[in-house]
Amino acid sequence: MVRKVVFVISMLMLISCKTNIEFRKDVASFLIPKPIELSQVDGFFNIDKNIKIATSENLVTEATYLQKLIEGSSNFKPTIVNDYDISQLQNVILLQEDVKFNGQLSSKEGYSIVISKFKIEIIGNSSEGVMRGIQTLRQLFVDDFHKNIKRDAWQLPLISIKDAPKFKHRGMLFDSGRHFFEVAIVKKYIDLLALYKMNVFHWHLTEDQGWRIAIEKYPKLTEIGAFRVQKDSTIYGGFYTKEQIQEIVAYATERHITVIPEIELPGHSLAALAAYPELSCTGNTVEVTNEWGVFKEIYCAGNEKTFTFLEDVLAEVMELFPSEYIHIGGDEAPKLRWEACPKCQKRIKDENLADEHELQSYFIQRIEKFLHKNNRKLIGWDEILEGGLSPTATVQSWRGENGGIVAANNNQFAIMSPTSHCYFDYGIETTDLEKVYNFNPIPSELAPEKHQFIIGSECNLWSERIPDEENLDSKVFPRIFAMSEVLWTYPKDRDFLEFYNRVQNQYGLLEALHVNYGLEFIPVSLKSTLKVDKVQIEVVTKHKDFKTNYRWNCEDCDTIFVETPSVISLDKSAVLEIETLKKDIKYGANLLQGFKLHKAINSEIKQEYLYKDIYKASGEKALLDGKMGSKNIRDGNWQGFLGTDIECVIDLGKEIEITEIGANFLHKQLSWILTPKEVVFQTSVDGITWKNWGTVISKVDPKNKETILETFSKVNPIETVRYVKLFVENLDQLPEWHEFYKGKSWLFVDEIFVN
Repeated sequence: MVRKVVFVISMLMLISCKTNIEFRKDVASFLIPKPIELSQVDGFFNIDKNIKIATSENLVTEATYLQKLIEGSSNFKPTIVNDYDISQLQNVILLQEDVKFNGQLSSKEGYSIVISKFKIEIIGNSSEGVMRGIQTLRQLFVDDFHKNIKRDAWQLPLISIKDAPKFKHRGMLFDSGRHFFEVAIVKKYIDLLALYKMNVFHWHLTEDQGWRIAIEKYPKLTEIGAFRVQKDSTIYGGFYTKEQIQEIVAYATERHITVIPEIELPGHSLAALAAYPELSCTGNTVEVTNEWGVFKEIYCAGNEKTFTFLEDVLAEVMELFPSEYIHIGGDEAPKLRWEACPKCQKRIKDENLADEHELQSYFIQRIEKFLHKNNRKLIGWDEILEGGLSPTATVQSWRGENGGIVAANNNQFAIMSPTSHCYFDYGIETTDLEKVYNFNPIPSELAPEKHQFIIGSECNLWSERIPDEENLDSKVFPRIFAMSEVLWTYPKDRDFLEFYNRVQNQYGLLEALHVNYGLEFIPVSLKSTLKVDKVQIEVVTKHKDFKTNYRWNCEDCDTIFVETPSVISLDKSAVLEIETLKKDIKYGANLLQGFKLHKAINSEIKQEYLYKDIYKASGEKALLDGKMGSKNIRDGNWQGFLGTDIECVIDLGKEIEITEIGANFLHKQLSWILTPKEVVFQTSVDGITWKNWGTVISKVDPKNKETILETFSKVNPIETVRYVKLFVENLDQLPEWHEFYKGKSWLFVDEIFVN
């Protein structure tokens, strides 16, 4: 009987022990970014109350970080020792710095991890390399570890990793200017960047919508410039005290994250000018704006007080931020005020400058000289190329790749952040996980000997559309996984499916860390096929795991979702709604696409003026495909014409009776998109002799700052025609009241219809 009891107890203990043994069985399917070299064998290393962290005095910061990490999820606290005999070490995590260990992995962030049954060794080329190794170790723990669930022991798999990054600058721009984020959120993102081996936190601290950094010499910057009156009359804003900034910088430094501050100049400076209007060209009182866009009020380049102010501000900024680089913006600075300012014009004359573009170059280079005197370097957006590039500036290329190419060809450093792949404030309908994964920071046209000047990339997170932490999380994750992998591993033979599967294994960790991650991509898209005057719609799923249901929304429609057929025929004007299920769970918001059934669908069309490629929709037949554009300018349905007119001739194929001609246009004046003043319609039987069908006048106030869809439609008595012509005149330039006065305006059109 006693033997049976002992046996039962032994079995229960064995079962209990087994249930506590939990570790990653397949490490290769869990790590992001993917290491250069990885091997795994059966078995595990046990971390319990007897564990020690052995290290040298120069790695105490890294050892303490690891100690706190383990203590937070354990019923014990590892002991740190720096006086030890390495040959006698067991049940230990060894942190070691050795510049010679890594052979070809010469980066200072290179590291290796070896986990055996008796010890863990993390060896780095530097303390940075050791920290990168610790972050890999952090990902090796099971998800429960990251939930701070206290245990008596944790297990780690037996592995060997050797790793180092491709690019030395791997960053994220964090915009606190448009929306203010509390210190805890800033720290959360620094910690997440460290976890995925990013090493730069580019902190955007001044904007038209808010000044976020306390400057002792100019208290009005935060008293006035840090707050704005919202459209609902509430006050919004906030700023970081010097103590808070020091706390954040220290937090980042512990994780080997460099914080690079951005102080915008000469544009994007409304908040500063609201506090100190004498620094503008007019001296007029302005307010911190509650709008998004580009504004004509900028720092006066002819006023010496401007440079005194900026040097004072930058002096205090440099006291707080030890980073090698200071970012000064330099983008989107309209020259309207400078053109009319006597002081600026005198500066142009006195300095023998050609124009206002060279005046901006003078402005930037003068600030750069000040930074150099303080042993700092300047980064600016690619507009700093205009008027001549300073010989030592680093260019951050956002308007495509050209800025980075010009800098690299001039033997100057460049950071690649093109809107096409790196703007995470854009929706995933524009830039999804797969597109980011396929990003190559090194432009294909750049000669191999110039590749060394591309130091890395950043994902940019402008916060116009990100008012809170939840929106922030869903914009960043999971897309930053792709950016992390591109910049660290730089996979040459990219396998998106393999990467995608690793992403799925990260979601448990993100949930444990309270990250409200978003979608990987828009789960479905619509493929329209035009046949004669018919439209056939195919619902294309992004992944094999997705299933869809559909319904039409209109007054006479059946509103019940049914399984999506292989092809949907367009037989009514209505909104098509698609719901997506991923493994039987609803995935993302439903897709909504408006369709209009009309007589001109799939007709021949000739366009006198070409649309811009960036807004070409589906090309030649996009204006006659039945698909209706939404208020999202990037929904793929709009054709955009920059500074040119629109003139289209539509051949209906035969003479038919019609009563209505119309077209849809978009108004979004803060994005320089204006509805036309009028639209002229004409008809013809032979395509030679034209008859006026009517002129429709816009009802939209061009100064209206809302996004508006306007239909221009003219109904007449029945007439038999074959050809329809539409003419829209664009403005020569944006009107004087517009913030981008003298710039070119856009016309956006989506569907021309005939009934």
